[in-house]
Amino acid sequence: MAAKTGKSDGLWETVKTILWALVIAGVFRTLFFQPFWIPSGSMKETLLIGDFLFVNKMAYGYSRWSCPFGACPIPGRIFGREPERGDIVVFRHPVTGADFIKRVIGLPGDRVQMRDGLVILNGEEMPQEPAGIFEEVFERQGPIGQFPRCSNAPVGEGGICEKERFRETFPSGRSHIVLNIDDSFMDNTPAFTVPEGHFFFIGDNRDNSQDSRTPQSVGGVGMVPFENLIGRANHVVFSSAGRSMLYFWTWRPDRFFVRLE
Repeated sequence: MAAKTGKSDGLWETVKTILWALVIAGVFRTLFFQPFWIPSGSMKETLLIGDFLFVNKMAYGYSRWSCPFGACPIPGRIFGREPERGDIVVFRHPVTGADFIKRVIGLPGDRVQMRDGLVILNGEEMPQEPAGIFEEVFERQGPIGQFPRCSNAPVGEGGICEKERFRETFPSGRSHIVLNIDDSFMDNTPAFTVPEGHFFFIGDNRDNSQDSRTPQSVGGVGMVPFENLIGRANHVVFSSAGRSMLYFWTWRPDRFFVRLE
């Protein structure tokens, strides 16, 4: 009987260890980092469909969505810096609550407009320098199985899909790559003034992104309040071009642990 009890105690200790490990992992995820998988091409070429990353939830301090269960133990931001122009941020859509990932373009008080495909920030044009051509295979991408849009359309399946690349630069000197597909209605917008406590986001794949250029009244993202920010993305950890991460032959090793600009 003593041997049986000892065996049961050992099993219970193992179970408790596993449970505590799961609790600690859950708390760590809730408080500090959240995994995020890229489902769409709105941030190409910076982020590709199938990229996997961890979002730093404490980059900007507490917000509604970076706190445990949506409620902060201490109200307000107690550490972390303000989002900066050029940051890549995961946030909750202010209306639908869906997760989005885009680049911060406008800060509170900024005036943002698109004119002929260029960002006009506080009355000054953000320059774009030609940076060659972005190429990808015209095939179904990711679990959703969507075909990419191409500037050289029509392209047959298996052919090379092209988009124009440009390097866009903020007044601070920080720069990143953006893509252009064609002349779209989103290339010219009214001037938007970013309200206090809100941010203006645009996707790097400019003609294939639902973002702050479209007001919420017509189904867009509009201005995003600070409380909806989840965190900042700094690195791609893993990437797979297939319809499942388990398809190892579709992995992209060249994108493992890539730092985002």
